[in-house]
Amino acid sequence: MFRNFKVVSHVVFGRGAFSQLDDILRPKRLRSDDFMVFMVDDVFKDRALRERVPFQSQDMLLWVNADDEPKTKYVDALTRQVREFSDRKPAGVIGIGGGSTMDLAKAVSLMLTNPGSSAEYQGWDLIKNPAVYHVGVPTLSGTGSEVSRTTVLTGPEKKLGINSDFTVFDQIVLDPELTAGVPKDQWFYTGMDCYVHDIESLNGTFLNAFSKAYGEKSLQLCEEVFLQDGPAGDDKLMMASYFGGMSIAYSQVGVCHALSYGLAFVLGVHHGIGNTIVFDYLEEFYPEGVRVFRKMLEKNEIDLPRKITSGISESQLEKMVDVSLVLEPLWENALGRNWKAVMTRDRIKELYLRM
Repeated sequence: MFRNFKVVSHVVFGRGAFSQLDDILRPKRLRSDDFMVFMVDDVFKDRALRERVPFQSQDMLLWVNADDEPKTKYVDALTRQVREFSDRKPAGVIGIGGGSTMDLAKAVSLMLTNPGSSAEYQGWDLIKNPAVYHVGVPTLSGTGSEVSRTTVLTGPEKKLGINSDFTVFDQIVLDPELTAGVPKDQWFYTGMDCYVHDIESLNGTFLNAFSKAYGEKSLQLCEEVFLQDGPAGDDKLMMASYFGGMSIAYSQVGVCHALSYGLAFVLGVHHGIGNTIVFDYLEEFYPEGVRVFRKMLEKNEIDLPRKITSGISESQLEKMVDVSLVLEPLWENALGRNWKAVMTRDRIKELYLRM
């Protein structure tokens, strides 16, 4: 059977598109007391964007913190805050920020309509009820969260997304102006998340014409952004993120993402920088991708953190391996159905200890 997967139903792109958000939300306010929940990265608390959020008096504004990777307990706490705000469900949840903020918004929109803890839904297609209407507004480019059917969460036992067609945003607003002023390292690491999406999709066993078409265009845009000094870099990277996310929607990521999940769970390494650190050690699996990646590092004068796993305990190392091995579809895409014979626990440990 071919996958019949959900895509974002409405997309607006362009510089200044954020100013249309109020018009986009208005038809969803069916009653005078309908309210929206704006979940905004708290990095914007004292910035000009704060005054541009189309917040109305009955709405709820949640400043969310993305210093750490999104955790299930944080999702549950935010969901409780929304339920305590009103005994009615919101007309919409709007996530404004980077990948972590958008993942939190997707998760809260799901948990407002599904019982229990978000940790119970870490896995594939465990969500039973459609989410509240939800909108994603990225202020960083690269994660692909704006088009993904996954909200990546760290739970008590594992780092694993809530993978569901109901996770996908109903609307996204892609405004390259919102990415202005991002610190260079953050810009690079988040962009490399997109680059790795492309490399893992295009070199995976799940590859097909659909994912290849999106992945090739995304890869081309990434190479233009990170290896050339051309105009409209923010616009290109925002579209690369979108296309990269679409590419893995019909295929899958691979070795780098599987290993970076272990780093995140045990060491708290953020996803973008985690992928960037891991990818530098994967020449065996993605030789051409790593070669170009190293040119990008040099061109943009990025010094990667080294020896981040030195001094970890044996129990920490074992947990990192456990977390990565849960992600079986990623390993199968990268290495084929016989991946368990190739990627043993000892092989994974060896890779981690090199980082």
